[in-house]
Amino acid sequence: MAHIPSAYAGLEWGRAVTRVGRAWVGLVVVVLVGGCGSSGGDADEVRPTDAKDSSSPPPGRAGFVVRYEEPASADRDAASFLRARRPMEAAVEALGAFVDPGREIAVVGRSCGGEGSAYDPETRRIQVCYDDLADERALFERGGHRPADDEVVAVVAETVYHEAGHALVDVLRLPFDERAEEDAADRFAALLLLRQGVDGERQLRAAVEEYRLSAAEADRADRDAKDEHAPDLVRAADHLCRLYGAAPDRNPDLANTSLLPRERVAGCAAEWTRARDAWLKDLAPILRR
Repeated sequence: MAHIPSAYAGLEWGRAVTRVGRAWVGLVVVVLVGGCGSSGGDADEVRPTDAKDSSSPPPGRAGFVVRYEEPASADRDAASFLRARRPMEAAVEALGAFVDPGREIAVVGRSCGGEGSAYDPETRRIQVCYDDLADERALFERGGHRPADDEVVAVVAETVYHEAGHALVDVLRLPFDERAEEDAADRFAALLLLRQGVDGERQLRAAVEEYRLSAAEADRADRDAKDEHAPDLVRAADHLCRLYGAAPDRNPDLANTSLLPRERVAGCAAEWTRARDAWLKDLAPILRR
């Protein structure tokens, strides 16, 4: 999941799945599920769909909208799944009820040719890659999650919220460097999911499982030195701490695990409160009233 601010336009910003070569033991994850890169693709294989396929805000009001491009032949099943389950539409609805960015920000389903899902500030659009869905499904299935439909939906939701965090950093011109912005986008994704109660908590747990599985399959040598994201296991632990801090009574199984040891658990409520309040302060000019 990446965002290229204009100042960094010359940097590589594809989604790098962080590689950490150690397994995670002891965390029970109730799974019911996150990716970044530049916009692009094969112009011969993708084209915009009709406007009737889009989900838009009310007339005269800017905001997040959903659009789909025709998939490459290899991505047709993933594109059909995305349209049928509508996780982008659900995410856009939640975003629209929460903030008014004052401009249109398109969330576009498309074939990306391996580039990865991302926000592009030049076009003001978030691309969600059909080909990413196939990769996520395969990752979960190798991890023993069959069927993996709910997990894939949750990954799309967390991805859209993460990239929306980048879009709002752009809208508000928040002064983050690349790594700080990635961390802030993760916190925004957690904020949007945790606003949705039990269903959002399940999806956040599934996003954690995706990071765990990715890390367990990876080798340290695979990590791109230019990757601005935190390591996958760090991202997983941070999401878990926010989840536990926001709703400890519903998530007691998260306490004192390999990723969330006792000494960190004690501070998770405060950690979650700081993350939530920092975003609410930054979003104050565009929050829905």
